[in-house]
Amino acid sequence: MGGLSREREISLKTGKAILKALTEKGYTACPIDVGQDIVETLIKKKIECAFIALHGRFGEDGTIQGMLELMRIPYTGSGVLASALALHKIMAKKIFLCEKIPTPSFEVFRRQEIGKDPPKKISLPLPLVVKPAREGSTIGVSIARTEEELVLAFKEAGKYDEEILVEEFIKGKEITVGILEEIPLPVIEIVPKSGFYDYHSKYTKGETQYIIPARVPREKYLNAQEMSLKAFRVLGCSGCARVDLMADEKGDPFVIDVNTMPGMTETSLLPQAAGYAGIAFEDLVERILLGASLKM
Repeated sequence: MGGLSREREISLKTGKAILKALTEKGYTACPIDVGQDIVETLIKKKIECAFIALHGRFGEDGTIQGMLELMRIPYTGSGVLASALALHKIMAKKIFLCEKIPTPSFEVFRRQEIGKDPPKKISLPLPLVVKPAREGSTIGVSIARTEEELVLAFKEAGKYDEEILVEEFIKGKEITVGILEEIPLPVIEIVPKSGFYDYHSKYTKGETQYIIPARVPREKYLNAQEMSLKAFRVLGCSGCARVDLMADEKGDPFVIDVNTMPGMTETSLLPQAAGYAGIAFEDLVERILLGASLKM
């Protein structure tokens, strides 16, 4: 847990909740705050199985998974390739297009293309969503409704990545679907008070309302679950994941991205969905642990 990414603080909260659950279940578990000495630490502590509670780069992007494969230590969640693809939003969307999974239209830019003004070649109409290619927790993400906001959005995203994703804005409901062992969990509707589910709305108590089950027509609800499972499978994910979507004004879902290491505090979205399905938090954590394996 912890780690070196910009999502370190969230990862620590996830790790502490998982540790508490495993301890209450009777497992011998020890917390490891991941640093550059992680290999030595794993050897010293004689770790037999790793429960990954890392968010973002150097933990959710395939790097730690590759190291664990080399050390032959079974670990939870997705493998190297699936982790890398899911965190790289641009590559994931290209795969979604190939597999005919609906996803918002998009264009890709590099930091050096931006300059002081928005690139003239953007063909998508405003408003637009601008985000760095490889960050989570809505870090560096902006909604641009004017040309002036677009300039600022590019600059913000460019702080975090050389590749910038410019995405069609889908007006409608934000929903999310947890996947546990290839089974879609109940769909959650996300209603932030600010109208934008940013970092503040995600991690500030009372700033967002979560509605289970989501208020979408049953046919669209089932379609969202089916589409989320397909996205999970085409990226090659395993264990658990959370798929974020937007349902447009007709209720049609569009996949935004796949999180291979979703938040795992007792109030996080995946545990909320599991709880609604009758799976207690401690049982959820144990099921994920029991699915730990080597993937290569």
